[in-house]
Amino acid sequence: MPANTAAWINAQHDQLEAGPAPYTPPGDDQIVIRNRAVAINPLDWIIQVAGNLAYRWLSYPTVLGSDTAGEVAEVGKAVTRFRVGDRVLGHAVGTDRDSNRAAEGAFQQYTVVLERMASPIPDAMPFEDAAVLPLAVSTAACGLFQTDQLGLRHPSAKAEPTGQTVLVWGGSTSVGSNAIQLAAAAGYEVITTASPRNFDYVKSLGAERFFDYNSPSVIPDIIAALAGRTLAGAIAFGTTSAASCIRIAGACQKGSKFVSIASPPVSFDSLADSNRSRFELPRVIARLITSNVALQVQSRRRGVRIKYIFGTTLKANEVAPAIYRDFLPDALAEGRYVAAPKPLVAGHGIQDIQQAMDIQRKGVSAAKVVVTLP
Repeated sequence: MPANTAAWINAQHDQLEAGPAPYTPPGDDQIVIRNRAVAINPLDWIIQVAGNLAYRWLSYPTVLGSDTAGEVAEVGKAVTRFRVGDRVLGHAVGTDRDSNRAAEGAFQQYTVVLERMASPIPDAMPFEDAAVLPLAVSTAACGLFQTDQLGLRHPSAKAEPTGQTVLVWGGSTSVGSNAIQLAAAAGYEVITTASPRNFDYVKSLGAERFFDYNSPSVIPDIIAALAGRTLAGAIAFGTTSAASCIRIAGACQKGSKFVSIASPPVSFDSLADSNRSRFELPRVIARLITSNVALQVQSRRRGVRIKYIFGTTLKANEVAPAIYRDFLPDALAEGRYVAAPKPLVAGHGIQDIQQAMDIQRKGVSAAKVVVTLP
């Protein structure tokens, strides 16, 4: 068995510690990836600082991390799509309730990944570029294409225009960058928000119109831009995004008044302060409850349906193969889909993952924090 090393979180709120880890063979429908790069998501540090508030089912010690890219080290008995040595990206689901095991976390040298949550990558694509994609692609795809979310048409190589418009609030975020590309590849016009310095960036991804989310008139401006258009729905990224999208969708006269929400309406940043008051967690919980109640009231008053996205639910439905098998491999190989946002390499080994999480928590713009592995 190969020697494995992981960045362990040994208990709630603990810092990550590098240490030996068992090598776990794949199940029948799984592959093992020899990781060459892993990416950091807000979810990773939120689990760390919020503990049971975020993922109360987690058993410790465990291994966090969702985004990985590397080479296939072993394939399960039922896997025919991959061979040992293939270059791949994969969405690791070790923190899911129905998995809940360290072997399926990304922050280690060898990770067990579901075959249907992995895609081959071109030979010319650096692993650090590929690693920015998995969780962002999955989350965007869940919100856009699942039948219990926006239920849009799936992306394809030559999608005909649908004549409908998707609003992506937070287009320069990691998930927003992929939501723009996926919606455009499915034939939808995309309107998005970003800071003015990222307007060219979101345009390059396929957004046709873009608005400054800090502008005091951004909501009426987007409502005016949607006049006469058919809204296919909105997908919201950022703590204030859901309320804004609800107001916009509620004002539209044509189309779907549905908002898929990817971000909670409160920040967890205060929980990361080692000197925080013992009352801070109850305060965050109270803000979370009251903010969600306010969203429910606002959405019902405006006739808008809302639903939170859980970025791994596609593994159990038709969206995972539609994206990871039928769309992404060729789209990456042909340059129709790009790895976005760009990687910000913040370390070069398992021991650097904690500092990379700290960097991500402080905030990055139009970039995703990545750690390469030797």
